[in-house]
Amino acid sequence: MTWHSLTDWWWPYLFILLAGWLPTDIWRYLGVLIGGKVREDSDALIAVRAVATALVAGVIAQLILYPSGSLAESSIFLRIGAAAVGFLAYLRLGRHVIVSVIAAEIVLITGLYFS
Repeated sequence: MTWHSLTDWWWPYLFILLAGWLPTDIWRYLGVLIGGKVREDSDALIAVRAVATALVAGVIAQLILYPSGSLAESSIFLRIGAAAVGFLAYLRLGRHVIVSVIAAEIVLITGLYFS
């Protein structure tokens, strides 16, 4: 059986529903249902928060150390410097994520413009 052997018009939509939407959204619905009943200081929520934070840190590290696309053309020192400026902006300017992202972007864009 191949993808093209199924001639029904609805097959691609069913495939998208079953393979794409359902596996991801079921966890969202379960999170909404269970989220209101879990205490904020429970061990389960602390573990989930730790895993989520580790995943974000891993993605950021991958973007800095092994970038792709246009970011790969920039210097590693520029990428590390932009991340450091963003982190310092987060600490110094009220712990607002958007402020730190904008600060890091300004450093990165400025460095790319002048290199």
